[in-house]
Amino acid sequence: KMAAAVRQDLAQLMNSSGSHKDLAGKYRQILEKAIQLSGVEQLEALKAFVEAMVNENVSLVISRQLLTDFCTHLPSLPDSTAKEIYHFTLEKIQPRVISFEEQVASIRQHLASIYEKEEDWRNAAQVLVGIPLETGQKQYNVDYKLETYLKIARLYLEDDDPVQAEAYINRASLLQNESTNEQLQIHYKVCYARVLDYRRKFIEAAQRYNELSYKSIVHETERLEALKHALHCTILASAGQQRSRMLATLFKDERCQQLAAYGILEKMYLDRIIRGNQLQEFAAMLMPHQKATTADGSSILDRAVIEHNLLSASKLYNNITFEELGALLEIPAAKAEKIASQMITEGRMNGFIDQIDGIVHFETREALPTWDKQIQSLCFQVNNLLEKISQTAPEWTAQAMEAQMAQ
Repeated sequence: KMAAAVRQDLAQLMNSSGSHKDLAGKYRQILEKAIQLSGVEQLEALKAFVEAMVNENVSLVISRQLLTDFCTHLPSLPDSTAKEIYHFTLEKIQPRVISFEEQVASIRQHLASIYEKEEDWRNAAQVLVGIPLETGQKQYNVDYKLETYLKIARLYLEDDDPVQAEAYINRASLLQNESTNEQLQIHYKVCYARVLDYRRKFIEAAQRYNELSYKSIVHETERLEALKHALHCTILASAGQQRSRMLATLFKDERCQQLAAYGILEKMYLDRIIRGNQLQEFAAMLMPHQKATTADGSSILDRAVIEHNLLSASKLYNNITFEELGALLEIPAAKAEKIASQMITEGRMNGFIDQIDGIVHFETREALPTWDKQIQSLCFQVNNLLEKISQTAPEWTAQAMEAQMAQ
């Protein structure tokens, strides 16, 4: 049996003396021989090699060097064999893990990539969590730690566990300012936006996605994808000032006109009431976690649109009965009252509720801010026109500007 021969060679070598260089060379020959085998023989021979390397009779200088070589060979083996060997090695190294931190980290990275290939996201994440990035003797560089935390967060997201993903993105947050690797910075921003999105922190996610959509290092199609996510998250966010600001930002971004959800953005920005049948197309574009239901049984989208419609109604009416409000929002009167009350309490809508008469009174906004908004919008459109004219007729624009200055 070839595996038995390898075991015998290892036993002889462990009891022999010689320089580190000579011994390392001989161990390397045995490793090469074990790698050349196949099937069960190969598995047994490699296990014997691991047992020899973690034996305290072998000098650490040799065993570290040989285990590093051993790790470089394993990715070329079939995944099922490599996986068994990785687990066996981790188990055998465990009592002396402090002596082999670098090799353990390498094994865990390889093992995680096998699990990832198999789409076993949770096991892949947990294998990486086992790398002692903060507590070990070895000092890992910032980029390695940041990349590993981001990978763990991404794997937990794939496994639909945004709570664990958030824990690891928070660890990455502490490191990202120390890294100068621009690509890693982008990965961090994408991952953080996705975590916020999965955690239903939609307005914060929208802000992150929107920021990514302006990064020149990101490919143009991915920038547009980020903008699309920003728009979807803004539509799903709870109504209020933050969301209104984000709607305005996106509405003024000409790129949004290319997006399928632009029609809903326009209606929301212009404070128009949105009807249920207008939402079906948009609902189909959402990701599974965005289609989840809230505590009262309605979907996240339903809830966001009801709140939007309520805010729009507050700009149309001075007051309205719960019955009429329910009919307007296409929901029961009691639900309309509950949502209006919550929005007023949270300061997301101005008004008060008269329980006795069953009426919600909306506090009227002053006309001036509305006019300001309209004037601002007009100036913005005029400015856009001027920019387009200057792009197509730069010489004429320059002459017109000079003539204006001369007056």
